[in-house]
Amino acid sequence: MNPEELLYAKTHEWVHVAVDASGSKMVTVGLSSFALEALTDLVFLDLPDVGRPVEAEEPLGEIESVKAVSDIYSPVDGEIVEVNAELIDKLESLAGDPYGIGWLVKIKVTGESGLAALMDYPTYKKQCEEEAEH
Repeated sequence: MNPEELLYAKTHEWVHVAVDASGSKMVTVGLSSFALEALTDLVFLDLPDVGRPVEAEEPLGEIESVKAVSDIYSPVDGEIVEVNAELIDKLESLAGDPYGIGWLVKIKVTGESGLAALMDYPTYKKQCEEEAEH
């Protein structure tokens, strides 16, 4: 996926929105390259179970590097419908291709409010530049 065509949460998750055959909104969620570069050497990834309900801005999993443990936040209200479990044993894939094979979860959206809070790429890029200065 092209990073410039995605939406972003202030907590550095990227979001790709699609509509499935039934008309439901589905989002694919991953971590941005900015977040992964900040974390550096990844050692552990914890993802939620399929079927688990999630809420916007609430943790859905964790990622751990040699530096720190960070929560992964859900950008929307919904239900986990798919998890990229292969990443757990291939953390290098996450950093190597965060916008492709590095996706983390797919969520069936049940509430629109989280989508409204997401940023487009230029706005997210500006946030990253400001964070890098501090």
